[in-house]
Amino acid sequence: MSSRDEIIARVRKNQPAGQPLPSLPTFDREIKAPLATFKTNLVRMGGKFVEIPASGSLAETIHGLFPTAKVFCSAVPEFAGNRPIEQVRAPAELHDVDIGIVRAVYGVVETGSVWLTGREFRVDALGFLAQHLVVLLDPARLVPTMHHAYRRQADFDAPYGVFMTGPTATADIEGVLIQGAQGIRSLTVIPVPV
Repeated sequence: MSSRDEIIARVRKNQPAGQPLPSLPTFDREIKAPLATFKTNLVRMGGKFVEIPASGSLAETIHGLFPTAKVFCSAVPEFAGNRPIEQVRAPAELHDVDIGIVRAVYGVVETGSVWLTGREFRVDALGFLAQHLVVLLDPARLVPTMHHAYRRQADFDAPYGVFMTGPTATADIEGVLIQGAQGIRSLTVIPVPV
């Protein structure tokens, strides 16, 4: 047994017993226009919110947003990409993806965040190796606050999950905000009912 395997075996053997998550209040407050408020908060964090024109389609909208993109990897049935996610065997195979397309479990109005898990990504790295991420969000699946999201513990039953609000960003060099520094360069949410 290698040192690595021995360490991992010890950690697994000595895991503490699971504990239930503590109960938290939801701090309910009325949000008059949830989708509009979600959009405002998403944009404030650097994300984009794009609606499909009445005379257009999802495919036309995505291709119109990214006219020079070559590699589209879709984890949703609504959009056929040219890099089938089912054929990806290793995360590194996503290194050249221009546009990743996924569907959010739900959105959080107060932060403009979307909740995504490994089930939605299908390959977790899609949300981080793609240059741009397009997230389909059912407007009926908005929760008002992070406190409400916390109560949806059944949605946390996945090996991997992440709240995403916008592109990656850093401002640690001379206080200059750089978006897309360590991951996706843009996050675009498109409201598409299930």
